[in-house]
Amino acid sequence: MVTGLQADEWERRVAALWADESVDDAGRTTRMRELVEHAPHPAVGAFELGGAFDSGGQEAEADEQYAAATAAGLADVDPDRAARMVVQHASTLRNLGRVDEAITMLDTAPEHPATGAAPRVFLALALHSAGRVDEALRVAIEAVEPTLPRYHRSVRAYAAALTS
Repeated sequence: MVTGLQADEWERRVAALWADESVDDAGRTTRMRELVEHAPHPAVGAFELGGAFDSGGQEAEADEQYAAATAAGLADVDPDRAARMVVQHASTLRNLGRVDEAITMLDTAPEHPATGAAPRVFLALALHSAGRVDEALRVAIEAVEPTLPRYHRSVRAYAAALTS
């Protein structure tokens, strides 16, 4: 049992748990539940527990925790985690068959250094799940275009032609 953790020690333990590849999904969720009891803020704890459920394939439970993190003000408490949560929660919604919600969430996700092009990549996956394959391919191409060493103009034109 963990008691009286300072925020930096709590963060260290959470990072160590995520990095420990010897822990199975059930063990990770159990250990995360223990850590969440001592989270520096309820929103941060809910986000991390949501991630544990998510990585263990328990999407319904993850959805509940992500919603709790949002309600508890994660965006104000930890903008980096909030940006990551958009990607994670939308992916969970897609896996739950709530594809339109996922698309809306990802389509309006602001750019953030904590996620890079991830919201656009996950948007492409959600669009594909919705049967909007040309649009999905366009979004995926546009997400990687800035990373190309050259051919930017051509790639942008080809991507645009997919949905015009």
